Amino acid sequence: MQFNKALVAGKLRRWEKYLEEYRLPFWEDIPDFGLYMDQVVTLLKGYLDYLPPELKEEQFITPATINNYVRKKIMPEPVKKKYYRSHIAYLIMICTLKHGLSIATLQTIIPHPLPPEELETRYNAYVRRHRLSAKYFLEAVRNVAGGILGHDQATEYTTDDPTDLIVSSAIASAFARLLAEKLLLLEGRDMTNGGSIELSRREREHKET
Repeated sequence: MQFNKALVAGKLRRWEKYLEEYRLPFWEDIPDFGLYMDQVVTLLKGYLDYLPPELKEEQFITPATINNYVRKKIMPEPVKKKYYRSHIAYLIMICTLKHGLSIATLQTIIPHPLPPEELETRYNAYVRRHRLSAKYFLEAVRNVAGGILGHDQATEYTTDDPTDLIVSSAIASAFARLLAEKLLLLEGRDMTNGGSIELSRREREHKET
């Protein structure tokens, strides 16, 4: 693959600057007066504006996908065809997670239904974690793309080849998804029914003594 390094560096710097200032809305910032489908889609496009413009038409949320989430009971049904704060909170979490997790796995993280108070708490915690994860991601990109961005400090992870950055990003994404799915499988388990076999054996021996 052939890339113009200056073009890639410029794109990285612009996206970096945008993500540093980007924030998902907190619960109290989401409208709660009832929106129709087309209004919801427009609102979400504004909330999730960090997605690359080239990918929005292909991957962004549509009325059909929202109807599908409702049909699969991933989120609440609209009230007389109107969507309120709780619906939009679910949609924001779904839209920002679905690129990294399957829908089935996603449901274990944001179960439906949730009482309004618990949904508010979970959603606000998710917004804060989203922000921290974005900062962590930017630091990782700076580390890997130091050669492209012209940073002086280099590490064994640093590259000046945009292709290497693409491959590294794809590999990291795959590892991150695998880790999330592995950890979710441990829910409700302990060392006797889901942990390391070796550690479980040692624990049993310790109890017997």
